[in-house]
Amino acid sequence: MKTALTIAGSDSSGGAGIQADIKAMTMNGVYAMSALTALTAQNTLGVTDIMDVTPEFLAAQIDSVFTDIRPDAVKIGMVSCEELIGVIAGKLAEYEAHNVVVDPVMVATSGAKLLADGAIHALTSQLLPLASVITPNIPEAEVLAGRSIRTSEEMVDAARNIAESLGCAVLCKGGHSVNDANDVLVSTDGTVTWFEGKRIANPNTHGTGCTLSSAIAANLAKGYSLTEAIRRAKAYISGALSAMLDLGHGSGPMNHAFALTGEYAKEA
Repeated sequence: MKTALTIAGSDSSGGAGIQADIKAMTMNGVYAMSALTALTAQNTLGVTDIMDVTPEFLAAQIDSVFTDIRPDAVKIGMVSCEELIGVIAGKLAEYEAHNVVVDPVMVATSGAKLLADGAIHALTSQLLPLASVITPNIPEAEVLAGRSIRTSEEMVDAARNIAESLGCAVLCKGGHSVNDANDVLVSTDGTVTWFEGKRIANPNTHGTGCTLSSAIAANLAKGYSLTEAIRRAKAYISGALSAMLDLGHGSGPMNHAFALTGEYAKEA
């Protein structure tokens, strides 16, 4: 069995973060492991508290994984401070990690910046250049490219600029703000590939970014090419959203286990 490591924060309501990553990786056929960057108190209505782990403890978690069950892919989610970003970058380089997928969580849905300027600089200078692919949404791509994005053409131009400056492939996620659910991949050689998304009228989208990047990492771990890993991950997201799970009083989680069958999935 192939393996994947997620380095991210915990979501106590289970819809995003480490919990979503583990569910997505498991459902995409790999053995999931984790290193926590933070504990959060959150639900479908929002985050009420955050407690970062220490740099030393994060390093110890990553060491424990790599020295025993080496991951075939690594997914990195939200990391809130410069010191933790430095630890992750250092450990990925030390262990020569492969198939690194970074979801650069930098901007909240409201548009507010989630990272201080120092953390953003550490992210772009230390961590993102180590990635095989990064998966920014439109607001995050605007920060990374230093420009506004309003059209499909501007998505491609921004992703190309980011890929050239960081030396990694860039999957710019369109979302509903530019072109519905269509995403564009700009590879390190400049190749542009569009992935058309299925428009699903489901308001419960908590954890979609975490889930997509984790599914991409899982498929890279299994040996799929980057384009095929993305295609499979987007199909998985569509299935999870189409299941129309409705939990909580806010933007709820999707059903990561929509395709789970067999004896242990049966209800009483």
